[in-house]
Amino acid sequence: MTALVRTVEERDGAWLRIVLDRPPGNLLSLEMVRQLAAAIGHEVAAGPSIPLRAGRKWITIEGAGAHFSYGAMIQEHVPGPMEQVLAATHALLRQLMALPCATAALVQGRCLGAGFELALACDLIIADADASLGLPEIAIGAFPPAGAALLPWRVGAARAAEAILSGTARTAIEWREAGAVSIVASAGRAIDAAGEWFDAHLAGRSSVAVAAAAEASRLILRASVEPAIAAAERLYLERVLPTHDASEGVKAFVEKRRPDWKNA
Repeated sequence: MTALVRTVEERDGAWLRIVLDRPPGNLLSLEMVRQLAAAIGHEVAAGPSIPLRAGRKWITIEGAGAHFSYGAMIQEHVPGPMEQVLAATHALLRQLMALPCATAALVQGRCLGAGFELALACDLIIADADASLGLPEIAIGAFPPAGAALLPWRVGAARAAEAILSGTARTAIEWREAGAVSIVASAGRAIDAAGEWFDAHLAGRSSVAVAAAAEASRLILRASVEPAIAAAERLYLERVLPTHDASEGVKAFVEKRRPDWKNA
């Protein structure tokens, strides 16, 4: 099996970097999602809310190469595979939001669709100024279930609806102004900015306090978002995926042509 995810330890193991390692697009295929879930799962011991490695304070996710992630693999946006992809992806996001440590997405280049959903499930998004983040699923006759649940939490319902309905990608600076991105770094410096933030805010803290603070800070988020993700998943599978237009959108994208919508 090809390794699609790798890990790098920083700051004597207090910071774990998880790297999506399938450039240029780092597509979140079902297999990559499973490997990412395994990498995160290795961090948590059998007991409740206990980091497996003592002293772990921060886990970040980044993409190898010039981009964070183009999103899900388009060939898996069909009945059968898509049911598995959604279930695995949403389980991964719940797993990420339950981690007993701080988390962040370090974004460069494109961060689209499922890639943006993954970033939104982290505590912080630290992005290069010229990064492009968005939820373009509407263009292929679909919508982003987890994005529909997570984005309103950060930017409000009206801004989230506009982003989801238009499918427009925006720069990290624009998303910072909206509230989705936490820190904007100069081009090519998201990882450096992350290191500076860790040194300033986490390095001197107790890992026990960081773990508890991270979990506490997500209590209301999880209570709201997790049921919403489940409802949006059902909506996608029952009302969108079986339609002609959902299939046509994928075919048109693969064939690089305009879709022929039947509105059915």
